[in-house]
Amino acid sequence: MVALLRRFGLWIAIGGFAVVGYFFRDFLSGNVGDLKVGDCFDVPGNATVGSTVKDVQHHPCTDQHGAEVVFIGSVTGANDSYPGDDAFKSFAKAQCVPAYATYTGRDFDADSTYDMSYMSPTTSGWAKGDHAVVCYAVRIDNAPIKGTVKATP
Repeated sequence: MVALLRRFGLWIAIGGFAVVGYFFRDFLSGNVGDLKVGDCFDVPGNATVGSTVKDVQHHPCTDQHGAEVVFIGSVTGANDSYPGDDAFKSFAKAQCVPAYATYTGRDFDADSTYDMSYMSPTTSGWAKGDHAVVCYAVRIDNAPIKGTVKATP
């Protein structure tokens, strides 16, 4: 009976953490791999082309944020054959740009407010099966975004 009570307490604690994580996800930092379409976050200030980003700060889209995920796609290929930057750029152009238009309702080429960028897997992540490319909208002037960039139905 004592063992059962201990396990019950453990499950209550685990459940409590899960509930807190679910409701406060938009306020916590998290792994880039956990991003979903529609998530709003801050791109780390030191992120540049070719840099490694592991975690990002999530925000509710109603609060100021730096970026919003508009598309997540998977690049095909064997885990032992890293495609390289050109393949990711080509994928982003072919997949992210149309997804941007669908998500935002805006023509990417004519948009003077928003731009788009993407995060791609590292060579070690690729070797472990991470083939995801995360495409996100940012403001051209780097000002924070308040609200969603998603088109209203």
